[in-house]
Amino acid sequence: MPDNQIAGHIEQVRHQIEQSCAQYQRNPDSVTLLAVSKTKPAEAIREAWQAGQRDFGENYLQESLEKQQVLSDLDDIQWHFIGPIQSNKTKAIAEHFQWVHSVDRLKIAQRLNDQRPEGLPPLNICLQINISAEESKSGITLDELPELADIINQLPRLKLRGLMAIPAPANSFEAQRQPFAALNQALQQLQAKYPHMDTLSIGMSADMDAAIAEGSTIVRIGTAIFGARDYSQRQ
Repeated sequence: MPDNQIAGHIEQVRHQIEQSCAQYQRNPDSVTLLAVSKTKPAEAIREAWQAGQRDFGENYLQESLEKQQVLSDLDDIQWHFIGPIQSNKTKAIAEHFQWVHSVDRLKIAQRLNDQRPEGLPPLNICLQINISAEESKSGITLDELPELADIINQLPRLKLRGLMAIPAPANSFEAQRQPFAALNQALQQLQAKYPHMDTLSIGMSADMDAAIAEGSTIVRIGTAIFGARDYSQRQ
C-alpha cells in the first residue's frame, strides 16, 4: 500500500465513526477504533501508529509476536488478541497482550490468569458471545454468561471489561441492530453487579454503524484500513 494511504484510510474510518456517533447522540471519544492488523506486516502497523492509531487487533499468535518484537520501540501501543485461543497459546498471550476479546470458556480464563506476569497490570478480558447461535463460531450463549462472568470476575490477574460478538451477516440495518441490542442489554444487566464492565467489542466494516447505534465501545476494522488480506503468506 503506498505511503500515507493507511493514514488516509484511518482518517476516513474515524470520520465515519464521528458521523455515526453524531447520528445516535454518542460521544465519539466513547468509541475506540481497533485496527485489525492480522496478516499485515509490521511496517503497515508502524505507518498506522504514525497516523495516531494505538490499538491493534491480532488473530495469529506467532505472527503477532514477531511483529511485536519488531515494533518494541512503540511503547504506547496496545495489543488486542481477538482470535480463537488454544490452551498451548495462553502463556504467550498472557505475557504479550493488554487485551483479549475472545475468552469463551473457564479453562482459558484460568490459564490466562495463572500465566499473567505479576509485574503487569491485570489482563483486560472480553467474553465472546455466540449471539447468532452459529455452530461454526466460538462463544458462549447469553444463558451461560452470568455464571462465567461471576467466576472470571474473581480471578485477580484478569479484569473483566465486557462482551464481544460477531453476529451472522444480516441483510438490513435493522436486522444488524437486533443482535447488538441483545448484547447491549446483557452488558447493562451485568453492569448492575459489575460496574467496571464498560466494553462492547462489536462492529466491523459492514455493520459498524449498527453497532455504534447499539452502544459499541470498540469497533474492529481491518480491510478498510490496511486493504485486502493475503492469507497465502501467513505462517
